[in-house]
Amino acid sequence: MLSFSEYLTEKASPKIFNRLVNQLKAKGLPPAKAYATANKKLKEYGIKDEKGNLTAKGKKRNKMSAESRAKDREAKRQGKSVKKFTYSKKTNRATLKNK
Repeated sequence: MLSFSEYLTEKASPKIFNRLVNQLKAKGLPPAKAYATANKKLKEYGIKDEKGNLTAKGKKRNKMSAESRAKDREAKRQGKSVKKFTYSKKTNRATLKNK
């Protein structure tokens, strides 16, 4: 496991990681806990490998915007096209567009 200072170097650079850390801190987690939780979750999701580097999936997701990731998650969950969803920046969620 990386130390807190290691997170602040190149391991913290992927924007997908930084965004998750900021979301966790906004929910009240202390910085060290937010970094550890983000790292653990990204490893569970296959975004990072055991060394803390981005996997191929992680590199692909890291290039996507938060909107694209939210729409992609929901489209996969519902088995529909990404184009059928709208994004809420406030909630970081995608919902079906009104017809």
